[in-house]
Amino acid sequence: MTNKLSLSIQYPDKRLQDVLTRPLLRQWVKAALLAPAQITLRFVDADEGRTLNRNYRGKDYATNVLTFAYSEDAEESLGDVQADIIFCTDVLEREATEQDKPLAAHAAHLVVHGMLHAQGYDHESDEEAEEMEALEIDILATLGFPNPYLQT
Repeated sequence: MTNKLSLSIQYPDKRLQDVLTRPLLRQWVKAALLAPAQITLRFVDADEGRTLNRNYRGKDYATNVLTFAYSEDAEESLGDVQADIIFCTDVLEREATEQDKPLAAHAAHLVVHGMLHAQGYDHESDEEAEEMEALEIDILATLGFPNPYLQT
């Protein structure tokens, strides 16, 4: 049985719109979905990414992915996970190049990572990080992507 998904995708920064298509993003989101969900994925430029990171996390730089989870507790959302997941196109592209990874592989990792955050996973402690990374590796493997934590 698959979980119900309501997915909205926004491209205010249109650079990756033809590469990271709705069907591809939906596949990646669904692979990481552990419960019914209402998810918005938004691809932004460095200015918007920096503003969001500064305003909500107190860090004055653009980061690769920000997850705004509105319902980490299923009881709060009547069973649905609700989140906005923001991707900074500039950072995503730069990191893929620096890590010598295909853009799709890096983007899939960040989608899975953001989805796990939306569902209550975190990496504040070593134990939490190990659990979250193991899930990411397993989910990405089902999608045909290699372990993102291996150095190339």
